[in-house]
Amino acid sequence: MTVDEVILKLSRAFNRVFPDFQGIYLFGACVDGKLHEDEDIELAAIFDTEDKSKRELIWPVVGKIETEMDVCIDLYPYTPESFKKDEEIYQTVMDEGIFYNKKGEKNG
Repeated sequence: MTVDEVILKLSRAFNRVFPDFQGIYLFGACVDGKLHEDEDIELAAIFDTEDKSKRELIWPVVGKIETEMDVCIDLYPYTPESFKKDEEIYQTVMDEGIFYNKKGEKNG
C-alpha cells in the first residue's frame, strides 16, 4: 500500500460526503510517497467552507480509512483563506508539499 492509495480513498470518501471538497496537500515525512513506521500521513484538506459541523463529519471518515488501511492520518481541514493564514503549515506545504486534486490525482 502507498500514500497515493490512502489519498485516493480519502478523496473519494470526501467527494461523496462534501460537495465543496477541493483537494488535498501531502506534506511531511511521507511526501516521498512511502509509508514510514511511526510517522503519520500529514495532509491539508481544502474545502470551500470549514466549520465545527464539517469537522464532526470529517473525523469519522478519516477514522474509518485509518482503520481499514492500518495507517495514521494527521489531517488539517481548511478553506483556501484559513490555509493561507496558518503561516507555518502553509509555508511548509508550499515548500515541500504535493497537491492531489479532488479526484485524488497528483497535480504536477
